[in-house]
Amino acid sequence: MREYLLVFLVAAAVTYLLTVVAREIALRTGAVAQVRDRDVHAVPIPYFGGMAMLGGLTAAYVVGRQLPFLSSAPDLFDDAGAVLIAGALICSVGVIDDLLELDALTKFGGQVLAAGLLVALGVRWYFFPAMDGGQFTLHPDQSAILTIAVVVATVNAVNFVDGLDGLAAGVVGVGAVAFFLYCYVLADVNNVSLAVTGAFLCAALGGACTGFIPHNFYPARLFMGDSGSMLIGLVLSASALTLTGQFDTNQISQGAAGAQASWVVTLLPVVLPISILIVPLVDLVLAVVRRTRAGRSPFAPDKQHLHHRLLEIGHSHRRAVMIMWLWAGLVAFGSVLASLFSGVWVVLTLAAMLSFTVAATFLLPRIRGVHPA
Repeated sequence: MREYLLVFLVAAAVTYLLTVVAREIALRTGAVAQVRDRDVHAVPIPYFGGMAMLGGLTAAYVVGRQLPFLSSAPDLFDDAGAVLIAGALICSVGVIDDLLELDALTKFGGQVLAAGLLVALGVRWYFFPAMDGGQFTLHPDQSAILTIAVVVATVNAVNFVDGLDGLAAGVVGVGAVAFFLYCYVLADVNNVSLAVTGAFLCAALGGACTGFIPHNFYPARLFMGDSGSMLIGLVLSASALTLTGQFDTNQISQGAAGAQASWVVTLLPVVLPISILIVPLVDLVLAVVRRTRAGRSPFAPDKQHLHHRLLEIGHSHRRAVMIMWLWAGLVAFGSVLASLFSGVWVVLTLAAMLSFTVAATFLLPRIRGVHPA
């Protein structure tokens, strides 16, 4: 755990320091977000936060290779290195988009290319748990298609939710911490090495998001841009994909209490990365439905995302962001609890978490005397 904490701190510190450099580069190259009708910032803000986050992830990787415990698992860094290479590719696409504003199809092609590179380097979805306790092994073609679909969907979900200062970094950071705990506990209860690729990537990703938030929280001095949102979306989804390459069905279905999980609970770990991002994914689906029903392109921007609606019902900018963090934490940590534990205390804990989050979302504006817009 101490080495994971060091990886987290290195990623956070390097990202925090490099953000100043990235901001200066963005200002010099003209990569600046101008004020548009659908935006909530009132002055132009520079991009390129993704470059700083990539630097933090790279620094965490370099330091991790030197640590005695983590370096004892060479496969960990093979997969983590593949994720960094694909992350550098998709970050580069984002940098170009931040500079030149690529069209949606070109950007989508870059996302597919980066996801395909992950598949080529061996980071993919290998199997699904079956209802009878066995596993359904995916054909290489099926595995490639599913992997690319999951990665691209996650990347776009994070990109869609990046609408308020600190929102995307906080949601992904919360998800990364939750998924780190899942990977760590899963390895512990199966009595295998705690040096797990998914845990390492999530520790580094959580650190990068933490180091970026001080510069990005309202009022933001720097935006992550597409270079950042696509990068952290890819790393989070890839960290989950590495699980099926390191654990078998029996290990994934092992609960922390030692009992074999039912097939329904067994499936939860497989879809955990999707559940972690359920808030931005729901926002993504609603946006596509809303725009297509209005006869517009699914990629046409608007000002009706979930975070915009929180502002309308009376939350301040900062509080709207923290409410979204709460919902992300509820789903992420709730999924981890349901996947690893069972019993009345789990149900009570989840109910308490849900009650607190709902109250904070809908009652807080009324308590403070703020009426919906």
